[in-house]
Amino acid sequence: MSVGRTDAEDVDAALRAVLIDVLGLPEERVRAFDAATPLFGAMPEFDSIAVATLLTELEERLGITIRDDEVDADMLESYGALLTFARAKALR
Repeated sequence: MSVGRTDAEDVDAALRAVLIDVLGLPEERVRAFDAATPLFGAMPEFDSIAVATLLTELEERLGITIRDDEVDADMLESYGALLTFARAKALR
């Protein structure tokens, strides 16, 4: 990520890196994710424990705070939904 500045591509790269690191997914698989790629409930690696770890990593890497009341099934449903959420938090 660029120092002192986050853009939409940085957020995408950070989210993909977190998915690779937290879920242990192959980089090639995560690179192929698009907005419609299902996540929570569709991937055995993406369970409730992984969600907590993923959100903590996103906070650290993007310098954001995610409140418990902001987390719901809709934002975790697909890669696109999670990316939209992360971008909204990081690009304020």
